[in-house]
Amino acid sequence: MPNVNEIMSTDVQLVEPGATLRQAARLMLELDVGALPVCRGNVLLGMVTDRDITIRGVAAGLAPDTAKVSEVMTDDLLFCTVDQDTEEVMRTMGDAQVRRLPVINLDKELVGIVSIGDLARRQAGHIDKAVREISEPAV
Repeated sequence: MPNVNEIMSTDVQLVEPGATLRQAARLMLELDVGALPVCRGNVLLGMVTDRDITIRGVAAGLAPDTAKVSEVMTDDLLFCTVDQDTEEVMRTMGDAQVRRLPVINLDKELVGIVSIGDLARRQAGHIDKAVREISEPAV
């Protein structure tokens, strides 16, 4: 099995925790993504999703032009490391029902993102189980 560093995307856009919800949403729109890593410098602090902005932010009454990403981001997040093998990462994604994981180095610096698509391109024979687990309704 290859390691994550062989298949991850390294061109990762991130957002600072002090960015406003509107700034994060605009960046998601420009990049056509639904989630962004939240970093201070290159140190991973959390993830913010379009759902976080909508549910924890706007629906909760926070003002998009003044509320900060740090107020709605998930800071108890899953990640993987550059040296993990893809089989282990697929299991983690399936167990947690997530479609992407930030990849960090030993200094906890963000170095990439691995998605279910990255895994599918390299692990075609094994990906079906992970996709089923990720897609199952939460109990």
